[in-house]
Amino acid sequence: MKKRTDVWLSRLLALALAVLPLSGALAAGDPVLAYEGTVVGAKVVPVSVPYGGQVGPVNLRAGDWVKAGDTLTEIGTTLNFAPVEGTITGLAAAEGDSTESVTERYGAVLYIEPTHRYTIAATSEKAYNSSETHFLHLGERVYLTCASDGSHTGTGIISAFTENGWNVEVTGGEFYLEEKVDIFRTEDRAKESNLGRGTLNRAAPVAVKGSGSIVKLHVKNGDFVERGELLFETTEGVLDGLYAPAPQVLSPVTGVVSSVDKNEGDAIARNEALIKVIPAESFQVEFSMPEADLFTLDVGQKVSMELYWDDEVGRLYPGVISSIAYASEEQKEATDRKMYKAYVTFEPDERIRLGMTMMVYPILKAEETDEEETDGKSEETTDKTTDGKNEETADDTADGTAEEKTDGVTDEKTDGTIEEKTETTGE
Repeated sequence: MKKRTDVWLSRLLALALAVLPLSGALAAGDPVLAYEGTVVGAKVVPVSVPYGGQVGPVNLRAGDWVKAGDTLTEIGTTLNFAPVEGTITGLAAAEGDSTESVTERYGAVLYIEPTHRYTIAATSEKAYNSSETHFLHLGERVYLTCASDGSHTGTGIISAFTENGWNVEVTGGEFYLEEKVDIFRTEDRAKESNLGRGTLNRAAPVAVKGSGSIVKLHVKNGDFVERGELLFETTEGVLDGLYAPAPQVLSPVTGVVSSVDKNEGDAIARNEALIKVIPAESFQVEFSMPEADLFTLDVGQKVSMELYWDDEVGRLYPGVISSIAYASEEQKEATDRKMYKAYVTFEPDERIRLGMTMMVYPILKAEETDEEETDGKSEETTDKTTDGKNEETADDTADGTAEEKTDGVTDEKTDGTIEEKTETTGE
């Protein structure tokens, strides 16, 4: 209870001191100046993303504390999958490259040589003359037989229609290049199901192009991939220096989140702000002073500050007045008093939060001089006391040692000599 009472007494004293400056400049013997200030941020740092994409989870809100290096979110990328089963070939791109630039030079980002190596350019030649054989369907399964002797058989699917006929992708069987084959609708290869005839050709590699810049490659030349397997990831725009950074967005500074500009699922462009942070190193204390105190305080002047609601009485934060406004604040109604904003820079600790109230106590020049003189006198007194004690100790030690040694030697030698001589003469 006593501690709480002391806190309230100190608060009341601070309030009383805060009112005093409003009367104007101080005369000799007046109490020390005191102002009520607020912790504010001097600057805001936007945290942007290195490349465009979709914003991942953002578990932040305005007012949260973040540390330098904290992961804020991840930027989603566009996934590019294999359209066919086969072997990767002709991969000429690297992470960070623009897909458009690579495609312009090589025709695609990469190629896939399909597992089904043959394709057939077919026409209705030799087809059975019926209406049914003239109605074909994309993706329809067909059966193949070499036209020469029927020794080679296989299967395929109708993959495309062309101006001169249609194409079949061979999905099974062994044939020779440029071999003539008959194409049937039924597995028994009845003549009534003959759809036409075609020539076997080598299946062209399948080009995979993509768009944007490559963030990550998941395959290399020679790899076998299945249809639907992930090949590479891309993002919008061009990457700086053709370098693909990690998808994680990290906080560059320690401080307080002032705003969250993008949320999960939002599209975000390269260098666009995800959040904004007020760095802790930019924390200042803002306070207002009356016009009459402008010639009492100055930029560069030292101050001492304490938290208004701090239970730890006497815990002070040193600071320096970094700026004083040259324009007065907007005057309130029913008053002609002009007030000017001033700012104090200081080193905040983990207890300091934006918006906290702090009492500012400027250290006037007279006080600084008194402190310096007091410190000087204390040092001088200490030095003199130390020197006096050292001299006294040295004198006492020297005198005592000399007397002891001199008396002992003289008495012993003198007495011994006299006694010896007297005894010898008597005999």
